[in-house]
Amino acid sequence: MSRPEVHLIGGTRPEAVKLAPVVLAMREQRLLTPVVVASGQHPAMVAQALAAFGLAPDRTLHFDRSTGRQAELLAEMVRGLDELWETRAPAAVIVQGDTTTSLAGALAAFWRRIPVVHLEAGLRSGDPASPFPEEANRRLVTRLAALHLAPTPLAALNLVGDNVAPADVLITGNTVVDAAAAMAARRTVTPRTGGRRLILVTAHRRESWGEPLDRILAAVKQLIARYPDVEVVLPSHPNPAVRAQVDAALAGVERVTVTGPLPYPELTRLLAEAYLVLTDSGGIQEEAPSYGVPVLVLRDVTERVESLDAGCAELVGSDTAAIVKVASALLDDRSRRDAMVAGVNPYGDGRAAWRTAQAAAALLGLAPVPDPMPPHDAGLHLIRR
Repeated sequence: MSRPEVHLIGGTRPEAVKLAPVVLAMREQRLLTPVVVASGQHPAMVAQALAAFGLAPDRTLHFDRSTGRQAELLAEMVRGLDELWETRAPAAVIVQGDTTTSLAGALAAFWRRIPVVHLEAGLRSGDPASPFPEEANRRLVTRLAALHLAPTPLAALNLVGDNVAPADVLITGNTVVDAAAAMAARRTVTPRTGGRRLILVTAHRRESWGEPLDRILAAVKQLIARYPDVEVVLPSHPNPAVRAQVDAALAGVERVTVTGPLPYPELTRLLAEAYLVLTDSGGIQEEAPSYGVPVLVLRDVTERVESLDAGCAELVGSDTAAIVKVASALLDDRSRRDAMVAGVNPYGDGRAAWRTAQAAAALLGLAPVPDPMPPHDAGLHLIRR
């Protein structure tokens, strides 16, 4: 007997990384047939991320973008998904997070009366303008979803506060912890050459472009000048203007390596080797605790407040002096740095994908509802130093 298809919609690398463990769990449970649909938002990066897990998209949407605007992107993805589901309607659709792909998948499925499962539901910054447009996207998806899979207890409380029925919410943990565990199992950490300490820096968000990025890059230069044993790796955003801004600021600065977007295994290797991470990325805020690496968040607000509460991240914004002050304190005092990562990962226990797969099957009447992630049962760091 054929198993019902569930379509998992991904358009960006973080979506692909967080959906991949769910696909593998579904295959292992053998209750549902997972179908990975690449929305066409960033098809090459989705394929690259999935390949790290031995996966590939089952369907990839193709369309031309003439303006590059969000409205055009949303419209084209909704059209493509609607056409796909006209002839191949799944039993359910899983969307992840808060991207334009997530919103397109939820809208197209809702209009075809296909139940929507929202993975990583319930994150809230409280500010519709930050992160933009993600905060609005995830709130809209909440209104469309039939099942809300919250990564943490706080996210679940946010959903209940938004009048989502508690019976429609399940605390699963974050599947990025599962993904990190899969990558960690494939390698060992190698020490930096010459005893150098690595700082990984990422500043990809649109809110960071322009003057904020200039201030971040100025902080990088000050840290390099102050600490001869520090090296920096900075994967730059592919936008040509952003890359030009980074290159102009860091050209000729020793011990700084600027790269293009990195394959997921390479990025996680750097995370595993890093002494410290400076980032505006939501995903890296979640991934770094798995590797026991403290995070300085280059944003004024974050929806990943669990990291702040657990003490493994600190909000510093994009002010040069603030970044240098906090980073220097951690570079000067190893015990202070280690204290930030002495606890456990607030984002899960590595079983999120299994709970997600079973919850989707339960939605379709094929399995019992799984138990939620036990309170305070977060996972230990996956790589010890």
